[in-house]
Amino acid sequence: MSANDDPQFWAKAKAHLVRYGGAFSPLIAESAAGNFFTDADGRRILDFTSGQMSAILGHSHPEIVAVARHWIGELDHLYSTILSRPVVDLASLIAKISPGRLDRVLLVSTGGESNEAALRMAKLVTGRHEIVAMSRSWHGVTGGAAAATYSSSRKGYGPPQPGALVLPAPDTYRSRFIDSNGVYDWQSELEFGFELIDRQSSGALAACIVEPILSSGGVLEPPEGYMAALAEKCRERDMQLIFDEAQTGLGRTGHLFACERDGVVPQYLTLSKTLGAGLPLAAMLTTPEIEDVAAERGFLFYTTHASDPLPAAVGLKVIEIILRDRLTERAAQLGERLKAGLLALQQRYECIGDVRGRGLLLGLDLVKDRRTRAPDPELAQRVARECLERGMMTSVVRGGLGIFRIAPPITIDAGEIDLGLEIFDRALAKSLH
Repeated sequence: MSANDDPQFWAKAKAHLVRYGGAFSPLIAESAAGNFFTDADGRRILDFTSGQMSAILGHSHPEIVAVARHWIGELDHLYSTILSRPVVDLASLIAKISPGRLDRVLLVSTGGESNEAALRMAKLVTGRHEIVAMSRSWHGVTGGAAAATYSSSRKGYGPPQPGALVLPAPDTYRSRFIDSNGVYDWQSELEFGFELIDRQSSGALAACIVEPILSSGGVLEPPEGYMAALAEKCRERDMQLIFDEAQTGLGRTGHLFACERDGVVPQYLTLSKTLGAGLPLAAMLTTPEIEDVAAERGFLFYTTHASDPLPAAVGLKVIEIILRDRLTERAAQLGERLKAGLLALQQRYECIGDVRGRGLLLGLDLVKDRRTRAPDPELAQRVARECLERGMMTSVVRGGLGIFRIAPPITIDAGEIDLGLEIFDRALAKSLH
């Protein structure tokens, strides 16, 4: 019997764990190192999801381990009003590398928290409450962040926060604004979306929150020019702009921040996942002018783990490694290799409708028919199971779309990318027969 089938383990899991997002994978993780984790049978499994899109430097990076070991024995957690050198140093470093003048930083634990903080601050400083988000967005599961999340089911939880308004997500593959020649008229779609926003609004537009690449929505990459046009729409309405870079920040897309490609600086930028490289750490960035107004008005976001020194020390080391080892450039180069391999698979498999994304954040869209572009979520689940059986962890986004989100650690090497492509190849072949 496989050690992964341990009946006592699964009995305890079934008896005591809350199910929070679908079925658990049918294996028991025992250890992780580099770009692999190991299951109870001793199988090494290539991690093409970076854990939960967070282990950007792979697992158990020796320098991260050393920092965590040091600080757990020196200074782990403090009352939230007590500052430490790692916290101040990390805030200073984030301000230095971020675009524009996003010089004020709040350090918290999760992306949901950092988005919640940005939304609360935007409401406070504008005196308004309406929040615009994309129709395929994911920003978190707490009140304000959940109200701005549309890529998961909103049914059964009661009314979202008042003022939740939605724009059509820029889908270059399936938008209704793609004409018969395959040309995507995103300008008309954006105009249409804001016409609806203006009709819905009660005159209290506060902010628009958007991911530079909508990862959980199916790795939707807005066309060049889209973000600048969106920012102008916000300026016209005196709305503040929030970029959620939980998954795109710190090098994964081939830019240190994904918004740099578009030359757009928001009023707020949020980081999480990649900032802690697997540890719970997040940040909300804004300008001194906005933060000053918020402070004058009594901004309150007092959480248990705000400004904790241990994760801040880890965040410092994460950024140091990414800058020192030029991992942003590495992500761009290896992303080209990965994308070329996926496009080669598309030439061989009719079920691959689209390959998209940037750097080491790519989407693989499986379809029943390339002409109709009808998604094939059942095939995607079969391929994902076959990949895991063959030694690779993958992620199929929610919503019945049949889209793989491919986000390996940016420390991955060319041979490991080729291994991932080989596993995808064999899994597709097996799942189609």
